[in-house]
Amino acid sequence: MSGPAAGARRVVLATRNAHKVGELRAVLEPLLPGVEVLGVDAFDDVPEVAETGVTFEENALLKARAVAVATGVVAVADDSGIAVDVLGGSPGVFSARWAGRHGDDAANLELLLAQVADVPVQHRSGAFVCAAAVATPAGEEHVVRGELRGRITTAAAGGGGFGYDPIFVPAGSQRTLAEHSAEEKNAISHRGRAFGALAPVLAAVLDGRPIHEATGSEPLV
Repeated sequence: MSGPAAGARRVVLATRNAHKVGELRAVLEPLLPGVEVLGVDAFDDVPEVAETGVTFEENALLKARAVAVATGVVAVADDSGIAVDVLGGSPGVFSARWAGRHGDDAANLELLLAQVADVPVQHRSGAFVCAAAVATPAGEEHVVRGELRGRITTAAAGGGGFGYDPIFVPAGSQRTLAEHSAEEKNAISHRGRAFGALAPVLAAVLDGRPIHEATGSEPLV
């Protein structure tokens, strides 16, 4: 592995998605002052991680473990998606490839809207879900979950955000997430909530304390 030297006050985000790197930096940096937040592209020879888990938590841990080992740096990862109640929680972990090709946001939105086209507005509820994980090169790990409830719209609106943001209206709002500013979104989003909960654990790890001491639970590994 080559890239930035490992250090006690840096973490690497286990993603190559530039939108997600920017969003997570904006969430984490105010919570972890003085900590350098790097994207995985700052390192050479980090392998792609197959998301073979059947839950958001499993996939987040798979990515965090692999990137921590490959880089020698404390790694954080998330797996997130949209869960539509009338579809039994789908797309769920398949959100990014719901239409068949990974990361094709336009096709994913079009397919999901078509699948709920005949569903009355009162039954278009769902949630954005995020599992956020931290893993150390020594093999310690922890995962938390954040959710944002809301409803699916009948048409896309807004030019901000990414993914399913243009068709999701958070509970208590009349605007889609894509119509929120980045600051507004980060304050309420599933990722903001998950990484807000993860930040104290991550801070403890960077201060040299074991994860299980920071969480009050036994180690997962």
